[in-house]
Amino acid sequence: MSEAGVSIAPVTGRARIDVLDVLRGLAILGIFYMNVPTQASSVTKLFADPRLVGWTPLDKWVWVAVDVFLEGTQRGVLELLFGAGFMVLTARAMRPDGPVAIADLFFRRTLWLLAFGLVNVFVVLWVGDILTVYAIASLFLFPFRLLGPKALVAIGSLFALTMGVMGTLDYVERVPMVAGVERAQAAQAAGRPVAAVDAKALKTWNEKIAKRQPTEKMAKDLVEERKAHAGGWLPYAHYMWTAWLTFMVGKGFLGIAIVEAFCMMLIGVALWKWGVTQGLRSARFYLGLMVVTYGLGLGARIVGVSEFLAFLPIPKTLWITEEAGRILTSIGHVAAVNLAMKSLGGMAVLKPFKAVGRMAFSVYFLEQIIGLHILFAPYGFDLWDRYGHAAQFAIGTAVIIVCTIVANLWARSFVNGPLEWAWRSLAYWQWQPFRHPRLREPLPGPTLAAA
Repeated sequence: MSEAGVSIAPVTGRARIDVLDVLRGLAILGIFYMNVPTQASSVTKLFADPRLVGWTPLDKWVWVAVDVFLEGTQRGVLELLFGAGFMVLTARAMRPDGPVAIADLFFRRTLWLLAFGLVNVFVVLWVGDILTVYAIASLFLFPFRLLGPKALVAIGSLFALTMGVMGTLDYVERVPMVAGVERAQAAQAAGRPVAAVDAKALKTWNEKIAKRQPTEKMAKDLVEERKAHAGGWLPYAHYMWTAWLTFMVGKGFLGIAIVEAFCMMLIGVALWKWGVTQGLRSARFYLGLMVVTYGLGLGARIVGVSEFLAFLPIPKTLWITEEAGRILTSIGHVAAVNLAMKSLGGMAVLKPFKAVGRMAFSVYFLEQIIGLHILFAPYGFDLWDRYGHAAQFAIGTAVIIVCTIVANLWARSFVNGPLEWAWRSLAYWQWQPFRHPRLREPLPGPTLAAA
């Protein structure tokens, strides 16, 4: 397909950028570590207090490690890669009057991605689907393709800035309450009268602590959740559909997720324009970038997790730094992988993830099918709500290993994953190659001269 001499076809073969495939593969596998807890355990207990799922010393440290290094950053890397992929696709339309066919292809691909996302929600039953979010967010990207990287970063940082301002207001509001509680407790210990303002602060403090205790609503929600995981496909599906519509749509989390993803994609476009994501910078640059982003991002996340582990309604810096820390740590992951890809040893270690990245769409669906319908479904192995954080991490690792092996075996014979093939065929509106060309060629047979 072409327009005015401009070739419009999928990027294949040597034109692909290996580091992007590796990053995508690692991120799509890593995201399963975040998905396993909501598939394997009661979300009622998980969201109320992670200790209710399991809190042995190993459970605790696994939860901490995942929360610091992985939570939110795997989707962050994917969002950065969506920005990079957007630039790969639209590079031929970087003029205001660029080929209309490029825009047509981009929006057609994005709308089909939205359709696949809805299939993931309503057929595969994955409440935490990211495809729907990314597709809707991507629809707004095209007008921003001509902006410079600094402007893109400025706009892309607005969500983190907004969250930081809101978190700062919450933090400032909470500080006087804690001070009042300390004064009230000191007065009580000394046998002195407690000032009215301090008594009010102590009452609010105790109410917040009480909210962490099991409530009637929590008990009711847990009963409903257990019913859904004890029946057949229909009650299981009905529970998942209701959860997505209630949580993502009804409570507005879908809109928040779309804004978050869109802003991160803009930063991804900027990093591409700077040559960061695709490995065009030096090893020294990536080392410096990794040190700075990990130092700031992981530092903020470690402090935030330590505050959370107090399990008290104290003011938390996490409210201020959560989104900024996620962005910085995600960029740190990109820098670390690019740095590793600068050496032969790093390339060898990361090579298996290239095949995963080339069929990340299919692997993402495979992960959810294994988790939701084989391991934890009532009609599968029915392993739901049996394991703590450490065991869930082990299960996630096993699934990741299986998916990596499947992807590499598949890549030996096929150009694309099955869903990638379907998506490209629908987007380009023509059948795309499925098997490798060498496997499609007929075997040589006897000739007339040899007969």
